[in-house]
Amino acid sequence: MVTHHEFILPPFPRGYHIITALLVEQLGDLPKSGLLNVFIKHTSAGLTISENADPDVREDFELLMDRIVPENLPNLKHTMEGPDDMPSHVKSSLVGSHVTIPIANGRLML
Repeated sequence: MVTHHEFILPPFPRGYHIITALLVEQLGDLPKSGLLNVFIKHTSAGLTISENADPDVREDFELLMDRIVPENLPNLKHTMEGPDDMPSHVKSSLVGSHVTIPIANGRLML
């Protein structure tokens, strides 16, 4: 069985944010088993699954992404929303716009 849920995330400041609780809250009861595909429409935001036990992981993730795709590069043309506009598009393309999460025993296998 396939079902579709659409919801809007609250505004977040720049950075890497955990949205698992928001997602689970919106979905309600999950099936006993299956796959959950999560897609984000925003073109300068991405989705990834990473460690949640140590908050340093998110800080290091941001540090490394900023080194790979720095702001204020000369010659960027798409800067309508500021110096992080084009770098945000590139970063979201690197991590992707969707994740697939297995469901087992009615819970996300995270």
